Formats: sequence, structure tokens, C-alpha cells
Amino acid sequence: MQILTLTNYIKADLISRLSRDELSPESLTLAALSDHYRVSVTPIYNAINELINEGYLYREKNRRLYVNKDKKSEALTAAQSPRPAPPEDHAKLITDDLLAMSLEGESVYLREMASAKKYGISRTSLRNIFNRLTGDGVLEHVPRRGWKLRTFNQHDLDAFIEVRVVLELKALELAQGRLDKEVLQKILSGNRVPQTDTEPLQIDNSLHEYLIKQSDNYYIISFFDRHGRYFDLLFLWESNDRDAAIQEIEQHQRILDALLKEDWKRAREELEFHLRSNHPVLSQLQQ
Repeated sequence: MQILTLTNYIKADLISRLSRDELSPESLTLAALSDHYRVSVTPIYNAINELINEGYLYREKNRRLYVNKDKKSEALTAAQSPRPAPPEDHAKLITDDLLAMSLEGESVYLREMASAKKYGISRTSLRNIFNRLTGDGVLEHVPRRGWKLRTFNQHDLDAFIEVRVVLELKALELAQGRLDKEVLQKILSGNRVPQTDTEPLQIDNSLHEYLIKQSDNYYIISFFDRHGRYFDLLFLWESNDRDAAIQEIEQHQRILDALLKEDWKRAREELEFHLRSNHPVLSQLQQ
């Protein structure tokens, strides 16, 4: 059985979008496609080259990509075949599994060989993911014993939130003169409450990172880079709960609305409320 690669998935999806006239020169840049598929430019570049070689796309002298209209009927036929699902994201799967174990209070050692077999990937691929999670504070590599999983601690979370509130409110204060309304509007557009129970969630959590970056304060930025990664993963995991995610979207909307109106007092109040209250799933774990 052929394993679906990220390149093959992107290629198939682009052919499908081509058949529906959804591709324009503006949408066919590496940056736009990387943003759309939320991946690095490498699989995008490979997929585009294959589509050029097969005649679906062509490149003009100005280096912009265009759709070959003569291939539309062929694209339509290809798009009518059963669509493959995106390739499994092993990094997300493993991260979610380990966070769930951490939240259950398990402090265990993970062996590479057994873990690689469990997830059906090579030890090299697994080691790369584990190394990344070590940098995020989820794992600790212990020589001759394996990879030790960090145990979730409610007191630790509460302490982090207390410091986070102080530093993010300070970041907001420092960033006031550096906030770009176009960026804020884009983040707001990425936070939409679904109209039906089956509509997919649309959530953009980049507001916090943007405020911290725009504070232009090395020590605030350094704190979150060093201590915030583990909790960022926990908060992202918490967003798997639909009700929690909708609450987060609504709170983001209120903060962003205040920022766009330059109502700094309300923005501060909404941000603090969001930081202190937006963990309905994690708070249930408190004994």
C-alpha cells in the first residue's frame, strides 16, 4: 500500500482546487500555500514542481505561477476520484497522547523502540519528535533510562497563570503604540464561532504571541519562550474540547474588538479575564 506523503496530499488537493477554479496567481505563492496548509515550504515546493512537470501549472517570466486552463478537464476527472485524507500527523498524535498521560499524573519512562513500534514510525523520526518535546518541557531525556514524561501539577499551572497575567498585561501596555490594526483584524477574522454543531471550529490563538512580541521587552519574551511552551501545548490540547474552544474564540473576539477600538481599559479587563478563566477542562483536574 502506498503511503500518502504530505507532498502527494498537497498535490491532490491543489488539483481538486484547480478543478473548482479556486486557484489564482496570488494564492499560488510559496508563502500563501505554506500558510494555507500550515506546513513548511519544502512539501509545497515539491508538489508545485510535480504539477508543473505534469502541465497543470506553468511559470511565467515574472516567476509567478498560473493555472493551465487546458488541463482543467483532466483536473476535474482527477478530482472526482476518492479524495485521500491528509497524512497522519505523528507529531500531533504523540504530543496529544503524552499530554493526556501527563494530565493523568503519570510519570513514566518511554523507550524509543517500543514507542516507535506503537506509532509505526522509525526510531529516528520518533527521536526527532521526542527531542522537540524535550525543548517544549514535556519530556526529559535520562541517559540509560529513556525519556521521562513530565507530570502535570495543578499548583504549577496556577503559579504560571499568575505570572502570565502580570507579564501579558505589561506586554499589552508596552505594545499599545506598536499594534497594527490590519494584523488585529486578521486575527479577529480567524476566530469565528461556528453557526451549527457540525461546522468546524475556526480559531486563531496568535494574539498572545503578537502582544508579547510587540512589547519589545526581552525579558517578557524570554520568559514565555523558556517557560511557556509546555503550557501552550496544554492549552492547545484543551482546545480539542469543543465547548472550551468556543469559549476561547468568544473571549478572543472581545479582546480584539476592544483593541481595534483602542479601548485600552476594556482590552486589559477582557485579557485578564481570559487569562484567568479560559481553562474549563484543566480546572476540572484540580483535586
